[in-house]
Amino acid sequence: MMDFDDFGGSAIGKPLSQADKAAAVLLAMGKGIAGKLLKYFTQAELQMIISSAQTLRAIPPDELNELVNEFEDLFTEGTGLMDNAKAIEEILEEGLTPEEVDGLLGRRAAFQAFEASIWDRLQDADPDFIANYLLREHPQTVAYILSMLPSSFGAKVLLKLPDSRRADIMNRTVNLKNINPKASQIIENRIQELIAVIDADKNSTGTAKVAELMNELEKPQVDTLLESLETISKVSASKVRPKIFLFEDLLAMPQRSRVILLNDISGDILTMALRGASGEIKECVLASISPRSRRMIESDLASGTAGVNPREIAIARRAVAQEAIRLANGGQIQLKEAPESAENGEEQAA
Repeated sequence: MMDFDDFGGSAIGKPLSQADKAAAVLLAMGKGIAGKLLKYFTQAELQMIISSAQTLRAIPPDELNELVNEFEDLFTEGTGLMDNAKAIEEILEEGLTPEEVDGLLGRRAAFQAFEASIWDRLQDADPDFIANYLLREHPQTVAYILSMLPSSFGAKVLLKLPDSRRADIMNRTVNLKNINPKASQIIENRIQELIAVIDADKNSTGTAKVAELMNELEKPQVDTLLESLETISKVSASKVRPKIFLFEDLLAMPQRSRVILLNDISGDILTMALRGASGEIKECVLASISPRSRRMIESDLASGTAGVNPREIAIARRAVAQEAIRLANGGQIQLKEAPESAENGEEQAA
């Protein structure tokens, strides 16, 4: 640790504090030498030096010589200390890491505030959820929101919107003009409310836990439980329902996602999962796998379910559903088609 009291000498003009003297000497030394001395200061002392350097008055050479006369040959008549804030920053950068410099100068806090803007925070949400929310908004509002989102996330949201609305929204976004500040504030206030809902849902482990439990059950049991929950709280049921995915929900999965999923699952598991299944879901699954695999599974299914343990069928179906959830969480597939709930007539009315 370097003791500020080591810097002595009489001061000309406004008296310099010990931190002022330390800042003056470091500034006079230049980046190379001063940077090597920084490690001898504590964090608190560095903060004091930075604060002093940013408000340090101009110091004439003769006054500076009284503080560091051993360096008198480095200074010439008329030289003073100017742009102290910039100089001390350069000295810090010479001897400290970028993260340490940012922390000392308070730049990290400002950067974090930028990072935490509502549009950046929104990209942590599920693109499907944001797309569903936007479907309730006027196309012009949607265009503005998309223009504000980070590009990578905005592209994901755009692809989740129905084809019937996507072209119009893209056109509005391309031709978007300066929006009225009052309108912009209203939209951003609503986005803040949306973020609050998303954050609250993320922090609630109950919804995920209930969904996990239901994903271990058979469809009739899940339907009964959801109906029971809905009689108590429709809001709770609406939170749990989207997180549930059962083997039968393969029917609602986009074909491309279904192909990716089913070609990642062994034929034995698929065969067992399809035993006793409806003709609709059998065809749905078999149409998504290779012709060779289809022939083999159809041949095995011809033997029926005689002698097959129902528990083994349930385990196979859960294995398929759980793999679907895993791939969906990794962003590799979609569990459901993008909603087409908004009709053209509704859009015109909006």
